Amino acid sequence: MTGGLGRPTIVATSLDLASRGYEQVEYFVTGTARSFSAEGPLGIDGRWRAAPAASAPYMTRVLVHRPIARASGSRTAIVEWLNVSAGFDTAPDWLAAHNVMMREGFVWIGVSAQADGVQGSGAAVGGLASGGLRAADPERYEPLRHPGDSFSYDIYSQVGALARGTGPDDLAGGSPVDTVVAIGESQSAFRLVTYVNAVHPTARIYDGFLVHSRGGAAAALSQAPEPELLAPEGALVRTDLEEPALLFQTETDFTRLGYAAARQPDAARLRVWEVAGTAHADAYTAGIGFDDVGDGRAEEKLLDVGSIDGGPLGCAAPVNAGPAYAVLQAALLGLARWSSGGAPPAAAAHLELDAADPVSIARDEHGNARGGIRTPFVDVPIAALRGDGNDAESFCRLFGTTRPFDALELAALYADHDDYVARFERSTAAALDAGFLLPEEAANLDRAAAASGVLRA
Repeated sequence: MTGGLGRPTIVATSLDLASRGYEQVEYFVTGTARSFSAEGPLGIDGRWRAAPAASAPYMTRVLVHRPIARASGSRTAIVEWLNVSAGFDTAPDWLAAHNVMMREGFVWIGVSAQADGVQGSGAAVGGLASGGLRAADPERYEPLRHPGDSFSYDIYSQVGALARGTGPDDLAGGSPVDTVVAIGESQSAFRLVTYVNAVHPTARIYDGFLVHSRGGAAAALSQAPEPELLAPEGALVRTDLEEPALLFQTETDFTRLGYAAARQPDAARLRVWEVAGTAHADAYTAGIGFDDVGDGRAEEKLLDVGSIDGGPLGCAAPVNAGPAYAVLQAALLGLARWSSGGAPPAAAAHLELDAADPVSIARDEHGNARGGIRTPFVDVPIAALRGDGNDAESFCRLFGTTRPFDALELAALYADHDDYVARFERSTAAALDAGFLLPEEAANLDRAAAASGVLRA
């Protein structure tokens, strides 16, 4: 689409996509969507049955990032349920994992599936207007209409069907797509849990699901002005799936979002990754990642822990500088290959919880989490990285904290700079061998550690 301000409205990367061989195309998608009723109880096991209920017309926005040279693509599309927690569309998973998507030639499709993204809400974050697309650019987005979030699940199904690149209105630009993976973070993950449990068994649009940072609750299957159908607290992702799913969880999801109530083990078609030293949002997604082209500068900034600040929201403490983005890229690539018929991603240890407080994470003598997926950020630490403790503003509680070690703490841990680098590289190699880092990010991290000022003479 064109008009208005002359560019799509979204909070995402600020990259020059063309320099990476990609193009951005915006579409308006229109149709008739259905809401759903429940056939039987919505139980804790997630094995729900839903049936179509009401229907309503809609017109929403879809944003596509795709390879300019179509033949170079991997035949995989990643469909992100755009996040609307702030009252406008954001693309946190594109932001966190754009480098692996572009390296692999994936098509990325961001869906304005919810009403707040189109028409806004009463919330406001960081002083930004929260009136959705229509308020952000009235001329461009005036035609959009959303009938309400009860219809969001079917809208998401219809866009997923358009992702396969088989019809005249395909979103892949004529490039055939064999594998379509659903992804969403935070509020979008809550809705994906409900989609997987209730809608996917009959829709069968998606080949895999990456549910990123769910909490203890799933979204309502139906809500006002339609009949209200709430999901039970602690509802699991159903384990009788034929298509694979991966749950990706940070520390914050336990301590702030109640994920412990919905925690579940791996199953035949389910992997659960809980990552130590990470937060729901962090220094990478708050700024460092916006222009990250994978050249190692982002990793250098993250390991310069003394320069980490309160982020764009002015949080009281430095925000988390952990490696969620790097592990998420390994998760996404592993899930995409699994969804295409390949081997499943590695099984991972769970984070250890405090025996005296089962919703708190057990910590070592440095303040870092025990258990979970391990990276050099927590096994060769230069800071205490937590998913909680930042409470200056409503959304700051999701950004976690970074407490840099002082010179005495560092000297007690490492003999000198070379010792730190050697131990860092061994930890990186272990995470790479285990499948929790990809070679590109592992190499960038090793170079950043070597270039860092940690105990440098």
